[in-house]
Amino acid sequence: MADCIFCKIANKEIPSAAVYEDDMVLAFKDLEPQAPVHVLVIPKKHVESIKELDDSHKDVMGHIFCKVLPRVAKEQGIDEKGFRVVANTGDEGGQTVKHLHIHLLGGRSMQWPPG
Repeated sequence: MADCIFCKIANKEIPSAAVYEDDMVLAFKDLEPQAPVHVLVIPKKHVESIKELDDSHKDVMGHIFCKVLPRVAKEQGIDEKGFRVVANTGDEGGQTVKHLHIHLLGGRSMQWPPG
């Protein structure tokens, strides 16, 4: 999508502090971290939100949850003590960028409810 900031980041039109990248996803540090470790993981192919997911997204979503998130959590040093994984969806869910992104947060105690 031409005007999507995360698509522009994935396409290297806008720089990011990448911590992981492969042909399906990009993981980069959030510009406004809400925890000592705050990484965003995005599919490179535009998907607006969880609401848009269907069977064609099984490979990328499985890849994110089974490979990328555990690997990045370990590399960022938060795998042992714990971390939070969040996908805000829609306006009332707190989604501010209309490109599916998974927040990986850690490095401090996460409270509940989150907000």
